[in-house]
Amino acid sequence: MKMLGVRSVGLSLSLEKGLPLGSGLGSSAASAAAAAVAVNEIFGGILGPEELVLAGLKSEEKVSGYHADNVAPAIMGGFVLIRNYEPLELMRLNFPIEKDLFFVLVSPEFEAPTKKMRAALPAEIGMAHHVWNCSQAGALVASVLQGDIVGLGKALSADKIVEPRRAPLIPGMEAVKKAAIEAGAFGCTISGAGPTAVAVVDREEMGQKVGDSMVEAFWKEGNLRAVKAVKRLDRVGARLVS
Repeated sequence: MKMLGVRSVGLSLSLEKGLPLGSGLGSSAASAAAAAVAVNEIFGGILGPEELVLAGLKSEEKVSGYHADNVAPAIMGGFVLIRNYEPLELMRLNFPIEKDLFFVLVSPEFEAPTKKMRAALPAEIGMAHHVWNCSQAGALVASVLQGDIVGLGKALSADKIVEPRRAPLIPGMEAVKKAAIEAGAFGCTISGAGPTAVAVVDREEMGQKVGDSMVEAFWKEGNLRAVKAVKRLDRVGARLVS
């Protein structure tokens, strides 16, 4: 409201969540994005995407920390690289329009509190792992820009710092990743802090097959019930639908 220059009006918002809480899917960022876009539309759509991201950041700061990892792509759509925070610098990474990309999201009935999952991360990182992960980050960006889903999947699956610490805390996760790749996914990893697992494919029907295998692995190896969803890359981001 301050960014819009509105001082004398109060608003009450009703939000219907479409994401499970604490799932590693960025549900708090989705809420922040929806609220920012809705309020902006009410007052004439004055703010641009980067200004809306700044507004969403203020909301995220109170819930999960001052980071735009989720709220930037939620508002802007597609892939977004956060280059800097002071000042905020965002770079769109345009996945080729002629290619399709689907995410297979499998969420088990298991709580993975962000605080606990962050505490599992190492305080210091060895040079070899630092160099490796930086290389994979570069490969991921290049793969997105080239529309190389095979390369994207490889980079997504190659983390040597975060995933090795968090995967053992989610029952069955290692088996789920293996099942996803064996079923045809190009790559698989933990979504956010977990417990959701995310895999990438280029066809929806393949995504359904991969999702079924992941759900089965969660049950067989982790004794956890899980639900799957297959979602196409959203290139637009949060918008007014009615």
